[in-house]
Formats: sequence, structure tokens, C-alpha cells
Amino acid sequence: MRTLLLAAALLAAPAAAQNSSFVGEYGIAEGPDVGGGLLIRNDGRFQYILAAGALDERAEGRWEARGDTICLTTEPRPVPPAMSKGTPGEIDGAVPTILVTWPNGRTVAGVDFTIGFDSGTPIDGYTQYDGWTMPDHDTRIPRWVEVREPIYGITAPRFVLTEADGGKLHVIIEPNDIGVVDFEGACAEKTERGLTLHRAEGDMRFVRLGED
Repeated sequence: MRTLLLAAALLAAPAAAQNSSFVGEYGIAEGPDVGGGLLIRNDGRFQYILAAGALDERAEGRWEARGDTICLTTEPRPVPPAMSKGTPGEIDGAVPTILVTWPNGRTVAGVDFTIGFDSGTPIDGYTQYDGWTMPDHDTRIPRWVEVREPIYGITAPRFVLTEADGGKLHVIIEPNDIGVVDFEGACAEKTERGLTLHRAEGDMRFVRLGED
């Protein structure tokens, strides 16, 4: 992980960027199962990378000093992933109640959902490689579905099912710039050992590398 960050050269830059005490390389300090880092370059640019379980993040762009902090802006601004309604199709010879795929048709497991009906308690669950199918003993017809991809936090407005849907839903996840973090307005402040980056999802602590 550190090798990827070191691959970026520290280029010549305007004096305001060169003189910043934030310039340098930092490693993530968030636990044994998390790896990544942040490179603050002296040309006013930054690079960020993170691997935490199934989550992979990255970003690059520009930084600017604001008082005692620096603030990051991802460039170009990423297009977030989106969900859309597709045509239900067969998996292993049957049409599942809920199927989530990528645009190429590859199925997506582990997507959380809530199914609502005309009456009774909604059903909560998550998809498998072959989607998810209503239990044989439950003859209710799904009327709406809410879908949530938990790793990258991808959501969509509630899908309302019509008579033409026949109680089936195929959701297509368009990845766009999935994994690219939009650091618009995310600022970092110095700490004794490195810096703390404040972002909407929570604070991230980094330790400066190359120092005792």
C-alpha cells in the first residue's frame, strides 16, 4: 500500500504549497485490518488510498491551506454509483423475487432489502448470488422494495412494483466512480504524530511516515 503512495513524485510548486508543514506521506492509524495512506504533495496535490475488508477507496485532487488546516478537493469530482430498475430474468431456471446485478449481468450478493406488501409485516433480508425468492408458504405479492448496498452505501428511492412487474424486481447497480471519495470540503488538522482528517463519514487518523 505504501509503495503505491511513494510512486508519486513530489514536484516543484508555488511557495505557499512548498512551505506547508503538512507536506509529506501519512499512513492510516485505524486498526490492524485497515491499510492505506495519504500523500500531501508539495505541488498542491494529494493522493489517498484505503483498503478495509471489502471496502476499497481512493481519491486524488488538490489541497489548500485554510488557517491551521488543509482542505482536500477531489478532482475530477466523482460520479456516485446509482441503482436502476431492469427487466426480471431467470437465474438457474427460476425468476427470483429480487435480483441485483452489475450492468454486465454479474449478480451481486449481500445487498440488503426491505419488501412491503398490501398487509402484514415487511420482510428484511439480503441477496445471494442467485438473488432472493419469496418463501413458498408466503403468497403475498410484493408492492414495493427498498434496496441498500452496505459496503459503499449505495441506495435508491423506493421501487414501487406495478401489476406488470408480477411481484419481481431486478435492480442494476451502475458503478460509475464507485470507490472514489468526494473530499469536497474535507479538512485535516495537525496532531502530535500526524493529522486527523474530518470527513462526513467520520474522522480518520493518520501517522506521518519516515519520522521516529
